[in-house]
Amino acid sequence: MLTLRDIRKRFGATTAVDGLSLEVRAGEVFGLLGPNGAGKSTTIAITTGLLAPDAGAVDLLGLGSPADPRVRMHLGLAPQEITLYGELTARENLMFFARLYGIASPRARVDGLLAMVELDARANDRTATFSGGMKRRLNLAAALVHDPKLVLLDEPTAGVDPQSRNRILELVRALAAEGRTIVYTTHYMEEAAKICDRVGIVDHGRMLDIGTVPELIARHGGKSAVTVTRGEADERVLTDDPVGEVSRQFAGGGVTGVRVERPDLETVFLALTGRSLRE
Repeated sequence: MLTLRDIRKRFGATTAVDGLSLEVRAGEVFGLLGPNGAGKSTTIAITTGLLAPDAGAVDLLGLGSPADPRVRMHLGLAPQEITLYGELTARENLMFFARLYGIASPRARVDGLLAMVELDARANDRTATFSGGMKRRLNLAAALVHDPKLVLLDEPTAGVDPQSRNRILELVRALAAEGRTIVYTTHYMEEAAKICDRVGIVDHGRMLDIGTVPELIARHGGKSAVTVTRGEADERVLTDDPVGEVSRQFAGGGVTGVRVERPDLETVFLALTGRSLRE
């Protein structure tokens, strides 16, 4: 569905993407994770054809490079920055984008998308009056107006309320259930763990590892931590068998409290990319 082979991109002395390769399978939600400056945005720009790689190749749907407009027609993009016109209504925004794609009679498609993102009741309101969550949902609808097979969602829940975030995640899974392929970038590890079939972690322009969340945890998560309280004292034990360790501790008697911390996707992310702050 989407293949990147040994992609490289430099901006002067800075290497943004350094031999990155990945293959996104048809019908999956693929999470692309990485710290700020890891090369995700450049990778997305190359995938959409907005940037040409210095080396390597991109193939969409087996049709060729996204530099070809005929190939790019099969791609939908909801960028991190909201790409809507505030003076236009929700319906007018989607009608405008539909006509840019050459859709002759887009009204039924537009109304269906407005209903899907639960903005049909606000279809005739100016987008400038919308909340952040409403704009994010309309931004997603704009990426789908031409019925693309591959959809790139770049930080689609940034700055939204919990209800809108939950609805967007439900929509992503529904789109995948329809047979669309989703590439999803986010800084929210719990989102990626919840909706992504596989995850790729990028840093310094390189793909560090790819796999399902359980696979990545097994490879990089390390041990579970069992914290046992006896009276006023806590004892923290690292173990590969937290259930067995809890049983052993209770067998020793005097336990007044137990806390188990299992490795998760955030543990993996920090293990692979480090804990240093990124600007």
